[in-house]
Amino acid sequence: MELLTTNNVWMMICTALVFFMHLGFAFLEIGLTRQKNTINILFKNIFIITVGLLLYCLVGFNLMYPGDFNGFIGFAGFGLDAPMAEGALDLTYNEGYTYWTDFLFQGMFAATAATIVSGAVAERMKIGPFMVFTVIYVGLIYPIAGSWKWGGGFLQTLETPFYDFAGSTLVHSVGGWAAVVAVCLLGSRIGKFKDSKIQAIPGHNIPLATAGVIILWLGWFGFNGGSVLSADPSLTSLTLVTTCLAAAAGGVVAALVSFIRYKNLDLTMFLNGILGGLVGITAGADQMSPTDAILIGAIAGAIIVFAVSLIDRLKLDDPVGAIAVHLACGIWGTLAVGLFGALASGEQFVSQLIGVVSYAAICIVSSFLIIFIMKKTVGIRVSEREELEGLDAHEHGMDAYPDFRLNEH
Repeated sequence: MELLTTNNVWMMICTALVFFMHLGFAFLEIGLTRQKNTINILFKNIFIITVGLLLYCLVGFNLMYPGDFNGFIGFAGFGLDAPMAEGALDLTYNEGYTYWTDFLFQGMFAATAATIVSGAVAERMKIGPFMVFTVIYVGLIYPIAGSWKWGGGFLQTLETPFYDFAGSTLVHSVGGWAAVVAVCLLGSRIGKFKDSKIQAIPGHNIPLATAGVIILWLGWFGFNGGSVLSADPSLTSLTLVTTCLAAAAGGVVAALVSFIRYKNLDLTMFLNGILGGLVGITAGADQMSPTDAILIGAIAGAIIVFAVSLIDRLKLDDPVGAIAVHLACGIWGTLAVGLFGALASGEQFVSQLIGVVSYAAICIVSSFLIIFIMKKTVGIRVSEREELEGLDAHEHGMDAYPDFRLNEH
């Protein structure tokens, strides 16, 4: 009982840290976008976490962990009341944590996928269609996809099981694939690509974006540390070390490669490099040595620079770099499990590749259907006037900084 209490307390602390990450995402997103859209972005982030938790309670948790099922889709029923009906409020199903702690910890993960998409479509997507997308994607698609691995589905039952410790693919790529689809269907912001040239649209508060990244790095202690699913001193300590080293290497290499390519010390590239390193190590943080973690993070940092450049050349407008960070580095981190660390082998690499392709398929198809149908029916993009004058005024009737207004047109 004492061990259970210790493990459960650690899991609850990690849950709080993952919850805190949503503030980091909000700060990063508003910092890298324009002042006139701040309220819109904050509204979306608050909507995601509140509605995401309710949806995960009603259907998501039991879709993701359905018990015995066919390996592709199963459902254990609506809501979380069954344990209460059995009079087992402190129900445990392992030595690590209670049923309730498990729900809350996993629920914090669920909302992250939609938050990734929010950043990629910032400044030009209608709030209503985005809310509809969030409900469907977080309520249904994310938990069904998650069940394929974490719920004991077909990827877990491969001869060499697919491995994703804390969600490089199950969380980050799930959001990243949807972000690509959304950006393609939505189009770029007015003025981003002019006369076939890429035009920078600077964010309005880089100090706030920097604070967001530091908050996210702190939250990753819970994201990865909690994924140990216990307070095991050796494994949690190793996980936090590999997480930090990958983040540091990702930031340094991204800044260095960016300087070599563009001859300037770009803070935003430095920040996204840190996030890329964090995403990259997430799939195998418990399996890597410190040296492995540095290599994985360093490669992720380089990937960030080239991915951002490629996305621009493809004329895909991603205001915060979400696709480069969460998709490109999510894929890299997932494949890296087969190349580095305790699980490295040819068989493991093939399983990792199967996992990447499987999640690409469900995420691309489902997000395309959701967003394309809305595009053809209610429309997904704000008018030119609304975009130029700002979503805050037109969709919310509010101003984030009423006493300090810049001319951003």
